[in-house]
Amino acid sequence: MDEKLKGEFSGHGVTQNGLKTALKIKESYGKGDPLVLPDDRSRILLPENFINVEVNLKGYEDPIALAMVAARDPEAPMALAAATRLSPLARNKKLISGVCELVGDASRHELVRKCIELVRDDDFSPDSINAVRRQTAKFIIHSRKQYTSALRMNLRSLIEGDIAPRKFVQEFYELTEAGNMRTDIRKKLILSLLLSDTIRPSIKFLMLENFHRLPTAGRHAIIISVLKADDSRHIDVIKEELRYMLLQEREAGAIH
Repeated sequence: MDEKLKGEFSGHGVTQNGLKTALKIKESYGKGDPLVLPDDRSRILLPENFINVEVNLKGYEDPIALAMVAARDPEAPMALAAATRLSPLARNKKLISGVCELVGDASRHELVRKCIELVRDDDFSPDSINAVRRQTAKFIIHSRKQYTSALRMNLRSLIEGDIAPRKFVQEFYELTEAGNMRTDIRKKLILSLLLSDTIRPSIKFLMLENFHRLPTAGRHAIIISVLKADDSRHIDVIKEELRYMLLQEREAGAIH
């Protein structure tokens, strides 16, 4: 980057690390991969991480990275949380306030557009930003409850035969991703499905087909837990498939 331009950007909080993070975010969205914490790639980045200003998100603190999430994230809670964290950076900074306006124009979520409009019209005042942060926190909690309820309904429909297995699995991953479910909770849910005697093997194999959607460390933790489980006719074939998956990853150099 040109030194003069670099100086102008860094004066507004834009860094090389932030620009690299923004490119990684764009790449993750293109692949359909969840965003993960910079210090722990086994944990999914949550909207609460953006809301909590005490948490150091490293490259995600950069205005360009935050703008990328606010504009491109497919789920409103995550996009809104990123916009909320971005807004204070725009106060008395023309460049960043311009970035906020672009986010307001580009975001697919009406709530993000309204959030940007509200704080912009009030010159990014602390009062307006705090009000938006409080409402965003409430919205995140409400949204997660809705996603959790939908998961329960789908599981009941699966057991009763009212939903096709492939649709259940597709919506399971979509709902846990959209709800930004905590990694440990999602791990427990997936383990309970894979180890259940009442879930058909065909459904479990569909779950495994989508394992690439999980962060690598989280995926490996699930695999290890299943391999350590007691043998049974319900799980032996799943263990065999998981051993094959690990072998493929080792051959591809993904794990050692």
